[in-house]
Amino acid sequence: MNLEFSAFEFLSASARQWRAVACLGFLLCAASTSHAATQWTDLLDKTLSKWDTYLSYQHKVGYDGSQPVGADGKPLEAIGYNKDATHVFSVEEIDGKLAVHVSGEFYGCIITKQEFENYRLKLKVKWGTKKWPPRLDKLRDGGVLYHSNGPCGVDYWRAWARSQEFQIMEGHMGDYWSIESSAIDIRAYLPEGTMNSVADATQSFLAFGAKPSVSGFCLRHENAESKPGEWTDVELVCFKGKSLHIINGHVVMVLKNSRYMKDGVAVPMTKGKIQLQSEAGELYYADVKIQEIDSLPQEYEALFVE
Repeated sequence: MNLEFSAFEFLSASARQWRAVACLGFLLCAASTSHAATQWTDLLDKTLSKWDTYLSYQHKVGYDGSQPVGADGKPLEAIGYNKDATHVFSVEEIDGKLAVHVSGEFYGCIITKQEFENYRLKLKVKWGTKKWPPRLDKLRDGGVLYHSNGPCGVDYWRAWARSQEFQIMEGHMGDYWSIESSAIDIRAYLPEGTMNSVADATQSFLAFGAKPSVSGFCLRHENAESKPGEWTDVELVCFKGKSLHIINGHVVMVLKNSRYMKDGVAVPMTKGKIQLQSEAGELYYADVKIQEIDSLPQEYEALFVE
């Protein structure tokens, strides 16, 4: 009897030990997975090895979206991919940060070689001093274009790929622009007459971009940009067609149902490459990094509840 009891105790103890080991293994695996999920990947290096470049034209004042022509009246071809002879894009160390210096002289972009879906993108932005036609008397401009797909040069300025634009512009950090046939829904006030719609997390979602929509543009909720000469922290959160435009920790726009329109039919657009714009204004993009996510960050979930 004692021997049987002892054997039973031994087996029970062994089972408990195995369960403990299994639990420990599960926790370690979960911790490892959680740790991996929090890793950030730097997208910048000294050679821009993770990016291609695309340059279109140095547009003139009064440009109307048509094919640019030369002095002889013949159509001019865009400069194209990976032909940056004038060094519109260069990598420099600014304030101890590795940064892409964008001269702004030509319209165009750097565009990631890889596509991304469900991620957080962070970067810092600071303005330079130069401006170029046709924006000599206008605010400095740039942008982060996400869910980019198809060739560059299909937009009004013949410089970018179809995408959603997170505006980077003096006083307008976080605005939305539709690029080519893209569309999305934004929590925003319904505009009246010639007024622009303004984003606000308390409002219902309105359609923007390719028709049917309110318009192809929406103003950010607030101006959260840093003072002149200082870096502005920019964050883009994308998850399953939802996105957030965040400036210096302030959510300035809530968006969902990312798509593009083809022959009047909405096609989901939830992944793609990332473009950083050159748009006739000098600026710097620094500390560009990305983190893949498997869920919307909990602190932002309530922004999408209707």
